[in-house]
Amino acid sequence: MRRLLVALSLMTVMLPVQALSLGELSNAEVVAGLKQALEQGAGKAVSKLGMQDGFFGDPKVKIPLPESVQRAERVMRMFGMGKQADEVILRMNRAAEAAVPEAKALLINSVKQMSVADAKSILTGGDDAATQYFRRTTATPMAEKFLPIVQKAMADVELAQQYNRFAETGAKYGLVKKDQANLEQYVTQKTLDGVYFMMAEEERAIRKNPMQQANSLLKKVFGALIR
Repeated sequence: MRRLLVALSLMTVMLPVQALSLGELSNAEVVAGLKQALEQGAGKAVSKLGMQDGFFGDPKVKIPLPESVQRAERVMRMFGMGKQADEVILRMNRAAEAAVPEAKALLINSVKQMSVADAKSILTGGDDAATQYFRRTTATPMAEKFLPIVQKAMADVELAQQYNRFAETGAKYGLVKKDQANLEQYVTQKTLDGVYFMMAEEERAIRKNPMQQANSLLKKVFGALIR
């Protein structure tokens, strides 16, 4: 009899815990779980992009020359000026890598300001609902932080200055898109895009496999979504 009771106890311990539904979680649990997920995603995205080759070595976020000069880039390479084009591309990506660490404090602050309504909307939204929330709340201040760093990194690139003079004139006649009329502004925007792209990837990973997360609260909250 004693052995039977021990066996039954072990079976009980080994049974999987039934996942709760989102409605069974308290507001405090929902918000805390989501905030932990967002801070984790933000930290990973910034760490990946803010290191050497974070942009330059990743084809998914690597910043190319603006469309308006890609044809000129091909001509440059035909005439043996590929080295200059390569330098500009490298410096654009290095500028992005230098700017990205400034994003972390803004992203964390955005998480702290999140309301219960924001949290539930994000949890029940699409695969990138949190990323879209961050884009709405941080894009403007983040661009303001990034731009001076990008400008400093590109300041001594002669070809970049030549591009700006050409693009400014071209934009007046509709030959260059307005968002590509200044190389530093273009790099800043592409840096933002890279940050949000990487955050969306982290968000999808958490939503897809919540039970693989180390944090028990993340498992509980995001596990409720796939019940």
